[in-house]
Amino acid sequence: MNLEKIVCNCMSVTSGMIKDAVDAGARTLEEVQNATGAGTVCGACLEDVERLVEYFVSENGSQ
Repeated sequence: MNLEKIVCNCMSVTSGMIKDAVDAGARTLEEVQNATGAGTVCGACLEDVERLVEYFVSENGSQ
């Protein structure tokens, strides 16, 4: 996965920033939004952000 890819254009949030938020303890879309700002402006990226949050949370749980 390309962690440099921008997921939220409005806030310039990358996949890596979402991963970092999850690694720091964020477990829900709302917690990641609070930590990164992703999906808080126009909302076009919400589905992508939510999928990434679920992916990274499950990845953390299996380690």
